[in-house]
Amino acid sequence: MERIVITGMGAVTPLGIGVAEYWENLIAGRCGVGRITRFDAQALAVQIAGEVPAFNPAKLLPKHLIRETDAFMQYAFVAAQEALAGAALCPARTGIVMGTGMNGIATIAGTQDALTSASHKKVGPRFVPKILGNIAAAQIAIANDIRGPNYTVSTACASGGDAVSMACLLLRAGKADAMLAVGAESVLCPLVLYSLSNAQALSRRNDDPQRASRPFDAARDGMVIGEGGGALLLETESGARARGAPIYGAVLGCGNNSDAHHVTAPLPSGEGAAACMRLALADARLSPADVGYINAHGTGTLLGDVAETLAIRQVFPSPPPVSSTKGATGHMMGAGGITELIACVKAIETGILPPTQNLDSPGAGCDLDYIPKQARHAAISAAMSNAFGFGGQNSSVIIGACK
Repeated sequence: MERIVITGMGAVTPLGIGVAEYWENLIAGRCGVGRITRFDAQALAVQIAGEVPAFNPAKLLPKHLIRETDAFMQYAFVAAQEALAGAALCPARTGIVMGTGMNGIATIAGTQDALTSASHKKVGPRFVPKILGNIAAAQIAIANDIRGPNYTVSTACASGGDAVSMACLLLRAGKADAMLAVGAESVLCPLVLYSLSNAQALSRRNDDPQRASRPFDAARDGMVIGEGGGALLLETESGARARGAPIYGAVLGCGNNSDAHHVTAPLPSGEGAAACMRLALADARLSPADVGYINAHGTGTLLGDVAETLAIRQVFPSPPPVSSTKGATGHMMGAGGITELIACVKAIETGILPPTQNLDSPGAGCDLDYIPKQARHAAISAAMSNAFGFGGQNSSVIIGACK
């Protein structure tokens, strides 16, 4: 079975635009969470989020795409362009798998508000393609003449990880020589905030946004919504080496399964997530001892953080260092599954493990080495990233060095 390698990466995050800026700010311990600026949130119970800073579509996108795309599509497009930069690929043998959980929901909500208060003239002719999840991949394909397999997966917050898994399956099946795996999300609108805050899923630390996202901490009170996009260009190793492409790492193994338990809550025992991690290890033909770092799903919810901790302990007799980068970015949902894999790639490349921000004191049931607050130097050759979503969706992907 030929190895799948990573030959391009792109990131649009609350910590910055571009992989270099994202990684630099992540290991420096900076936080991208602040008060919402996209709309007036003063009347809402939750007024904070991880917004992408200084995102100027006029400088980053073709002019026609600005009016034709939702924000999540714009983030996907910019991340994809960074990952594809300089790659001379065969159009018919290159494909895309897009991962997004909630598509263009902010555009849907905003358009309905305009329609309710005005008239049908407020509904633009591009409304439908702006809200469809697959149009993000379509726009990337059109701009780059990518004519191979084109899929969109929507598995809630596991969507980014599952996009990578599906891309690897297509490469292994010989359906393409190169696949672009993309994840993106932008759900910032009152409709989503009302729903998730009423479900007690969001932190309400409006007076202290920078310290609101607190994975595994005793004082955690819910997740913080983030937004952004991530992209990985994946190829067969033989194809990448034949064209002299840079190789940043390898996708060693992937796992996907379902808790089959509840639409929003994880299995309290962590058994579903544990089974998913075992699937990834088996696919990679690795033992638990081979994994030197885990980028946890770790959203800062009371149930989720404990369940994931229990799952890791079930799989790893001697758990490696674990961190959740959501303390710095918030929960980027469909985008996080890929930007967090990029953090794994960079951790292997640089020998620096990113920290869990705002972890003052681990909560009950959270008893792993979570790399609190400060990045740590450690030489590792393999790292695992977990991405779990509503509906009991579980995704685990293992990244390794490629020598």
